Amino acid sequence: MKKILLFLVLIILSVVSLFLGAKSITFIDVLKGNAQSLQIFLISRVPRLVSILVAGVGMSVCGLIMQQISQNKFVSPTTGATIDSAQLGMIVAIILFPSAGLMEKSIISFVFALIGTFIFMIFLRNIKIKNAVFVPLVGIMFGNVIGSMTTFLGYKFDLLQSVSSWTQGNFSMVLKGNYELLYLSIPLMVITIFYANKFTVAGMGKDFAKNLGLNYESIVNIGLIIVSLVTVTVVVTVGSIPFIGLIVPNLVSYFKGDNMKGNIFYTGIIGALFVLICDIIGRVIIYPYELPIGVMVGVIGSVIFLFIVLRRNSRAA
Repeated sequence: MKKILLFLVLIILSVVSLFLGAKSITFIDVLKGNAQSLQIFLISRVPRLVSILVAGVGMSVCGLIMQQISQNKFVSPTTGATIDSAQLGMIVAIILFPSAGLMEKSIISFVFALIGTFIFMIFLRNIKIKNAVFVPLVGIMFGNVIGSMTTFLGYKFDLLQSVSSWTQGNFSMVLKGNYELLYLSIPLMVITIFYANKFTVAGMGKDFAKNLGLNYESIVNIGLIIVSLVTVTVVVTVGSIPFIGLIVPNLVSYFKGDNMKGNIFYTGIIGALFVLICDIIGRVIIYPYELPIGVMVGVIGSVIFLFIVLRRNSRAA
């Protein structure tokens, strides 16, 4: 029943998103085949909606994977330096290979994202203080160092405009032909479902996992590769969207517990709903103009994040 209700809400909000924008189009216009309305609908509105849903699902599930294998509820692509590393990879790719295509630059970005995430995991294993809040703070500081390198390169090579397009998520520029890279996230989500139980076992600790016959290092590596790939597709296509991978898995676990396989569906659909709601609010709050999705998710997500931290501290007290 809950799944059906979530699907209905998602469908209703998706329809609202399709017909919301600076240029007013109606369902009747589309049905009648009005050339201008149909063009806006197919070239702009549908790609935007697909991007919102795929990005919301992908980043939320990535957060779930990172929290599971790191055994920390506050680790995510935002607090694990994955997003910052992907941004650094993109600007390095532009500097070194300016004539390369988007796919080639994305591969370089993926390599940087994977390396940055691996380095964070090394930090995590060597941190003696395993406090739930302290660990992501280390990741945020590490991410800020990487972000400073990205900004420096942007200044030095006059690429600040490109840097800002990845540091601030925005769906307004999504059009047919420039968002299809996000489709790579779909098979990765299928792989995540297949490996969900193994991620759960890996999250119980290296020794425990090995005692059960699980190849701990391989499973962790697969998880980090999935996280890095999905993060890169989102960053390259729409820019940085903070907090989703942090707050959505926490909200789901609050109601559903910590069974990863059982939580994947709810994490994905609630992540899509969260991004969709933030996007709709950003499009109506100063209509006909709109606020970037990164701003809306950052504001709303930070409030929810503070609530999660305070709630956790009150339970620990």
